[in-house]
Amino acid sequence: MKRTTTSTLLLLVAIGAVGAGLVQAVLASVGRPIIIPPFTLPVALAAIGVIVVLMAVPISRMVRGNSSSRGPVDPFYATRVVMLAKASAIGGALLTGAAIGLLVYLLSRSVAPGVGSLGLTIAALIGAAVLLAGGLLAEFMCRIPPDTDNDDDDKPLRASPEA
Repeated sequence: MKRTTTSTLLLLVAIGAVGAGLVQAVLASVGRPIIIPPFTLPVALAAIGVIVVLMAVPISRMVRGNSSSRGPVDPFYATRVVMLAKASAIGGALLTGAAIGLLVYLLSRSVAPGVGSLGLTIAALIGAAVLLAGGLLAEFMCRIPPDTDNDDDDKPLRASPEA
């Protein structure tokens, strides 16, 4: 599995921002109430980001040799954690973009937004950024260090003169 690239994350942030901004504009144009993130959203997003990092800490310690238990890393657990980390990074990027789109819409209106709606949108942006950062950090913590057993692996193979 490849690491999450910056271009992928930036594309997802842009998709989230444009999509949320368009949804806000459509809702306002048809007379419906606009989307205001609930208070629980940033709390849940930040909690998930922290939990993902905490799940990756034992894997990082075992791989780096800093753990008191020198047993092998459970590959199924490590795979689940790295997949959760990648999903958190991708979801965090989309939600960060969506929060940016909501915030831009609120700030672009001619009438100043209420402090409550602006504060909740900024809180959702922070929570989504914590989820994104937690996913990327956990993905980094679950990487396998380079193999140092054979230093001759990088050298090209040559035919021996005896052959």
